[in-house]
Amino acid sequence: MSDQPVLHVKGRVLVGPQDVRDELWVVGGRVSYDRPTGARDVRTVQGWALPGLVDAHCHVGLDAHGPVDAETAEKQALTDREAGTLLMRDAGSPSDTRWIDDRADLPKIIRAGRHIARTRRYIRNYAWEIEPDDLVAYVAQEARRGDGWVKLVGDWIDREVGDLSPCWPREAVEAAIAEAHRLGARVTAHCFAENSLRDLVESGIDCVEHATGLTEDLIPLFAERGVAIVPTLVNIATFPQLAAGGESKFPNWSAHMRRLHERRYDTVRSAYDAGIPVFVGTDAGGSLPHGLVAAEVAELVTAGIPPIEALAATSWSARAWLGRPGLEEGAPADLVVYDADPRAEVGVLAAPRRVVLNGTVVE
Repeated sequence: MSDQPVLHVKGRVLVGPQDVRDELWVVGGRVSYDRPTGARDVRTVQGWALPGLVDAHCHVGLDAHGPVDAETAEKQALTDREAGTLLMRDAGSPSDTRWIDDRADLPKIIRAGRHIARTRRYIRNYAWEIEPDDLVAYVAQEARRGDGWVKLVGDWIDREVGDLSPCWPREAVEAAIAEAHRLGARVTAHCFAENSLRDLVESGIDCVEHATGLTEDLIPLFAERGVAIVPTLVNIATFPQLAAGGESKFPNWSAHMRRLHERRYDTVRSAYDAGIPVFVGTDAGGSLPHGLVAAEVAELVTAGIPPIEALAATSWSARAWLGRPGLEEGAPADLVVYDADPRAEVGVLAAPRRVVLNGTVVE
């Protein structure tokens, strides 16, 4: 038996939605369901334990103006940790955050490289801004730099049109997604509107961020192809404010954004009802603060997703989708402990009792 401190988690351990155990042990930073013999320095934590929460769309190292320094990025990651988010899919950042991987006290990050956008068709200082002829090359570059994901900007306002429009011709998207898949990376895309979605899905995309443009004719296509969505409803809540700011210059865009906002809950519920995988993401790190994962779960419930499924979308199901373990035997001990059963009331996610990362209780 090692002399390392041992953690004993007692109460109810939610290994899965219905797989509930009375206790687990953390030995050498990893989960064990066998009581260790000869353990010394045992610390006990009691409550309802979940795998560390997942934010499947956030941005570490980024703020509203572009890349930030390492100190700011560290604060972002710590804010997420305090909220119980221990696994993040960084959906595009111009900052190099690889140093976080060497910090056992910071959440784990799955990176999608840097956003890839059309020239002058995205937020300044965020993305590689290129033309379609260069799309395959940049997708290959980011596939090699990332952690198995690439992020495209699928649509954005076209100032000549005065509304949202697709950024890429279909043939460019098809070639780029094929190249990413050849290199072993999945592809996701920022999409607010309706008119970029069919080309992206039929070209083989794996996920769509926001997906406010999902319509009745597109939902069966997503379901058939198994394309996931990350609705980021806490971000979609800002659409009315954005629309008001652009009203005078782009009235058609403003009206469109309001329509997308008004139907947001119906869109998400219809997607869920059709069997489309839905995951929790906050879009933190742009204009939104970090630490909003509990608020996003609550928004999914408001949209009509059953609480147990909304909880799975930030825990068991999300971790499986991203290829990361939960509370299996031998897995890294990343878990969050609550005072009450989060399956019964997702609101308890807003108040973690204890956060355990890599087997260490972080206060």
